[in-house]
Formats: sequence, structure tokens, C-alpha cells
Amino acid sequence: MANKQIFSPLPGTFYRKPSPEEAAYKSEGDSVAVGDVIGLIEVMKSFHEIKADSSGTVVSFLVDNEAAVMAGQPLLEISE
Repeated sequence: MANKQIFSPLPGTFYRKPSPEEAAYKSEGDSVAVGDVIGLIEVMKSFHEIKADSSGTVVSFLVDNEAAVMAGQPLLEISE
């Protein structure tokens, strides 16, 4: 099985949860299907869902929750 990375489509702040009091969208070891939301990117108070473009299992997140990210930066790695 090959590992694949999911990249940020735009710069902003990455959030693993829909809100501070809710559980993370995905955690290490979770299954991911195409189209699953894996996090949010906030740009100027606007939130954009980041969706998986392939299926597999989350190996690791490559950025922390609430971290600043750049467009094209890898967010997480999944095993297919």
C-alpha cells in the first residue's frame, strides 16, 4: 500500500474540528472515504471544507490544529 498526502488548496489556518467543543473530523487510524471532510481552512473569517480525494486510513497529520498553512502544503498522510 502506498501513502498519499492531502494538500491545502489555499493559505490560511487549518482546523481539525468544526468548533472547539466538537470532536475532530478525523484522527490517526480513522478510515477516510473520498469526499470525507478532514478539516477546515479559515481565510479572512471564511471557512472552507477540506475533503479527501482518495480513500484509505489516516497515517498522520502533518500540521497541528490551528496552524497557519500555505497553499500546496501537505496536511495529512493516508495509506491507500
